[in-house]
Amino acid sequence: MRHRHGYRKLGRTSAHRAALLKNMSIALIENGKIETTLPKAKELRSYVEKLITTARKGDSNAHRAVFASLQSKEAVKKLMNEVAPEYKERNGGYTRIIKTRTRRGDASPMAFIELV
Repeated sequence: MRHRHGYRKLGRTSAHRAALLKNMSIALIENGKIETTLPKAKELRSYVEKLITTARKGDSNAHRAVFASLQSKEAVKKLMNEVAPEYKERNGGYTRIIKTRTRRGDASPMAFIELV
């Protein structure tokens, strides 16, 4: 049973899952909006919102913590200088998931995830 289980495994090992979430969050921060499968979008939402909440503090420790998760100087710079200051007064809910279509090849439900 899955009751109160904390996260989706997405059919990957833990290292592969961590790399997937890191790469998708970099793409989301740099582009503002990406299309992916619905379960990946739902899992990415939690990952990115925690990063944005950390980045909102704006100090050097927050910068280090965000860089430890993303490992991308450009994405961290954009997150700290452009994205996080927009959400200073907002209490969570930094992303929006919009269901779009069913993928033709494997009938996966697709969705856009974007920064609000």
